[in-house]
Amino acid sequence: MGETAVLRSDDPRVPALAAAGWRTTARSFGAQLDVRDLDEDRLRARRDRVAPLVVRELRDADLPAVRALDAATVRDYPGGAATRHAALTDATAALHHARRAFGALTPDGRLVGLTYLDRDADAVETDFTVVDAAFRGRGIGLAVKAASVLALAHDGVRRFRTGGSADNAAIIAAGIALGYRRDEEWVTLER
Repeated sequence: MGETAVLRSDDPRVPALAAAGWRTTARSFGAQLDVRDLDEDRLRARRDRVAPLVVRELRDADLPAVRALDAATVRDYPGGAATRHAALTDATAALHHARRAFGALTPDGRLVGLTYLDRDADAVETDFTVVDAAFRGRGIGLAVKAASVLALAHDGVRRFRTGGSADNAAIIAAGIALGYRRDEEWVTLER
């Protein structure tokens, strides 16, 4: 594998690299949701639509299930260097005020979807969202993201950021359904 560069799509170096023989191997995006634009009723409906699954904030007692779901899905992330997900470690899975997670659990307690977020003052960035392969296509990713936005908005967060691979139709649709607005695009180029 050759050199890799991840640049905003409007970066003036992109055409020059393309002319020099670099090729685009992946596209990704960033999006933002401001608290003033929240539709709490719509978010609650998205969260509750997956019943009888229970959608809630995850706790330390959930970390073994978090690590198991993460390990089972770590190879499922589309895209390239810009959207790569490294398997969680004890340190990166740890929950605290600046690192929160929300999950969807079956009635018997099996974790089937989760989202992790990192907080900095009144802003939050989604680190990743994942759903067990057997449960995809049911709105679970949307439900856990909606739950996170509702809870964190009530905790004082004013700006939410998310993103991912431009090839991940599910995460793009979830962002749109929650009210995120795409505001940046990135390209991964390889020599």
